[in-house]
Amino acid sequence: MTGRKLGLRKRIGLNLFSDLYREQTEKHTLRTLFWECTLRCNLACRHCGSDCRVDPGVPDMPLADFLKVLDEEVTPHTRPGQVLIIFSGGEVLVRSDLEEAGREVTRRGYPWGMVTNGLALDSARLKSLVDAGLRSVSISFDGFEDSHNYIRRNPRSFEKALDALRVIVRTPGLAYDVITCVTSPMVYRLEEFKELLIAEGVRHWRIFSIFPAGRAKEDQTLTLTDGQFREVLEFIRRTRKEGRIEVSYACEGFLGGYEGEVRDHFYQCAAGISVASIRVDGSISGCTSIRANFHQGNIYRDRFWDVWQNRFEKFRHREWTRHDECADCKVWRYCQGGGMHLRDDDGRLMYCHYHRLK
Repeated sequence: MTGRKLGLRKRIGLNLFSDLYREQTEKHTLRTLFWECTLRCNLACRHCGSDCRVDPGVPDMPLADFLKVLDEEVTPHTRPGQVLIIFSGGEVLVRSDLEEAGREVTRRGYPWGMVTNGLALDSARLKSLVDAGLRSVSISFDGFEDSHNYIRRNPRSFEKALDALRVIVRTPGLAYDVITCVTSPMVYRLEEFKELLIAEGVRHWRIFSIFPAGRAKEDQTLTLTDGQFREVLEFIRRTRKEGRIEVSYACEGFLGGYEGEVRDHFYQCAAGISVASIRVDGSISGCTSIRANFHQGNIYRDRFWDVWQNRFEKFRHREWTRHDECADCKVWRYCQGGGMHLRDDDGRLMYCHYHRLK
């Protein structure tokens, strides 16, 4: 298998997985709930799809409002221990009440994690978060100093992220992964960067490529060429075979013959299937990577559980995506028109991983 074509065995596997995905869609059991607790951020990254900034002009959601949704809408219908709450932003560490939020979520029986750029994370802050019940953390670390600081637009970002990574890796019982958005200068340094991560004790690494949304639309240097994209996937295949570090490509899109070789599972978009989010303004959607207006309701006027059970039509029945380049695509069954985060407000596909590989 070259990773370039879909062979018979892989098609059989994909067919079986597609059937399983349909069953999951019908059940739509909530497994992950993102709380976009702030749009404030201590960085202004070049690729940010949320266009976050120090003062975004949007107030943080009060903790009491989120807890009310948990108490009245989620807990009565789920087993809290089976629903992971993820605090996201913006940058979550700008909230001074993050520990209080963690303690309250933990007291209700929910495991919780967070996504951070690491700029404000030191050993003392991490200890206070772990004491508040923090179970998992994803930290952004985008390459060597020049590449990382270029993306993050802060001369201390690499240094602070590396310090935070070291503290995270050495914290017993804390699940984590390092997230790297690969830009053109980093493609041919991935082997070298892998050795840095291994030397730091990192065991879990997730890679993704940048697509043109948010600020990334303004900087063409962030987008990989088709050849570079393929090289990234080849790197992941080689590294997974080595077994020295667990690496995977993010849930970004369908990857043709690379399916089953660069992730632990075949591609699926879990947004609206097992993943929901409550945005900073109360909007109810799929994962927080979706920046287009696919909101299904709002906690300030709708009942969250009613929305989760009875809406999300565009997420769960994807025939509406079969237009433009998806209209006659022979692999549509496997990708269902791609990730919801790859479509704009009008439903048009902005970026197709499969066609890039072709």
